Amino acid sequence: MADMIHTTGNVTAENKTFYEKALLRRLTPELVYTRYGQKKSAPKHEGTTVNFRRFNAIEPKTAALTEGVTPDGSALSMATVTATVNQYGDFVRISDVLDMTGIDPVITEMAQVLGESAGLTVDTIVRDVVLAGTNVQYANGKTKRGDVTADDVLTSDEIRKAVRTLRKNHAKPVDGGFYIGIVDPETAYDLMSDPLWQDVSKYNGGQAIMAGEIGKLCGVRFVESGNGAVVGDAVEIHQTMIIGADAYGVVDIGGTSAPQMIIKGVESGGTADPLNQRSTVGWKALFAAVRLQELAMVRIEHAVSA
Repeated sequence: MADMIHTTGNVTAENKTFYEKALLRRLTPELVYTRYGQKKSAPKHEGTTVNFRRFNAIEPKTAALTEGVTPDGSALSMATVTATVNQYGDFVRISDVLDMTGIDPVITEMAQVLGESAGLTVDTIVRDVVLAGTNVQYANGKTKRGDVTADDVLTSDEIRKAVRTLRKNHAKPVDGGFYIGIVDPETAYDLMSDPLWQDVSKYNGGQAIMAGEIGKLCGVRFVESGNGAVVGDAVEIHQTMIIGADAYGVVDIGGTSAPQMIIKGVESGGTADPLNQRSTVGWKALFAAVRLQELAMVRIEHAVSA
């Protein structure tokens, strides 16, 4: 009896789990913007919409109570924001097959590469939703994007101004009394030159370091992302987000919407692959992001130093 050839078409459940873990290991570090959104799982068999809800604040009651008289009390009200999930995905074609035993390195490497791509895809979707917010601050007192010059770099003064705005809006901090700032590497370089900058390497004990955290400044803990957005023509305008709690929502990529690995073997192509020359490795996921509270985030538009 001839030996059975183990192709990607009959990969074991254990190996499939291994590939999915390889994908997630490379996916997770890319999810910088996703990390700070309010998480909501996408329920199965309930359509393509996900509802994010929040109770509205209750106005302070400054009138004194009358002895023995029960006050009217306040009515609770709730705001609901609906997000529609969409499906995203990608795949690569390969000509290699699994070895007779064990896990083929090519499939493993493709799972890792696709994981990085999937993470960047999801993070870019969230980034673009968040950056489209209406609460904007232009560096150095400018009133519109077109007025920002190459000298208008991000400074501690701009961070203090953004924090002031969030506090006036009663935006709650995200972690340990701090807001979160997401910066690209060029912006991080400028902030690190500010005399008020606290580098993460000089933190005293008692506070856990967040993934990707680089330092603190004026009540904001900063994380660095290589997935920053740059706009503008004559001057490159970088966009930095200062974020409060529950400013936006994301479908939980680690829950029911986790990317699914799909492996098709060399014998699965039918007449489209008559010589059994191709196999594919891919991923897909249902995902959505939505802004929940414009007053809980500030986008700062600024230049960076040369």
